[in-house]
Amino acid sequence: MDGRDWGLFLQPYEQAVEELKVKLKTLRTELKNREAYSPMEFVTGRVKRISSILEKAKRLSVPMEKIDTGIEDIAGIRIMCQFVDDIHRVAGFIRMRKDLKLVYEKDYITNFKESGYRSYHMIVEYPVQTAIGQKHVLAEIQIRTLAMNFWATIEHSLNYKYKESLPDVVRARLKKAAEAASVLDAEMSSIRNEILDAQRDFEEKSNMFSSVLSDIQELYFFHRVREAVQFQLRFNELWEQEDTFGIRMLSDEIRSSLYRAKKGGTT
Repeated sequence: MDGRDWGLFLQPYEQAVEELKVKLKTLRTELKNREAYSPMEFVTGRVKRISSILEKAKRLSVPMEKIDTGIEDIAGIRIMCQFVDDIHRVAGFIRMRKDLKLVYEKDYITNFKESGYRSYHMIVEYPVQTAIGQKHVLAEIQIRTLAMNFWATIEHSLNYKYKESLPDVVRARLKKAAEAASVLDAEMSSIRNEILDAQRDFEEKSNMFSSVLSDIQELYFFHRVREAVQFQLRFNELWEQEDTFGIRMLSDEIRSSLYRAKKGGTT
């Protein structure tokens, strides 16, 4: 190991990961607000451990003075999607961004690895503002489904245990598991519309329930205690009966009462 200050070396990568996470989570929120659905389920990130950097540099014969360009995934971002089609859509959003530069892409979904590994990788160059000026760092963005990620996490753990030399029987079973995960993704894609409709319905109900309870609490603020208690009891009854239509009607009634309370009127 050279005598570099690893904390100082990794700081721009840590900053890049944090900034990219914030920006991609913001994109997720915007898409959800615009379309009531986001192709991004969630976003995570990490900076590679020093030991992993050194091991990879040795494996790839990367000189220590060139690890910042020879190892492209020191900064890593992972985006999870529900459906395979979402992966390509997310990749399209990343290609359009002006705050990073796309270096190249690796499609391990169309051309999956012999092991069964499936994922979509994008190597990007991201500018970080440091105390001594701007520094461009490489980062790897992995986009995959939840099923792909589950398989890849297991494979990574097994490779760590067996030092990249998996027994043939384990390798064969992993490959079968990868095929099963691919079949699962295909099945989920085939009922995509039904899944999204159910999720939208659930979210709409959840938002409506939260809004009703918030409005009831606001009535207490305006000292409409009797009304608030009555509305709460009616909401509880309708909720027990799973009467969504009734709760929607109750919501309108509460809104009218709250409007009068704000105007200083009487019931």
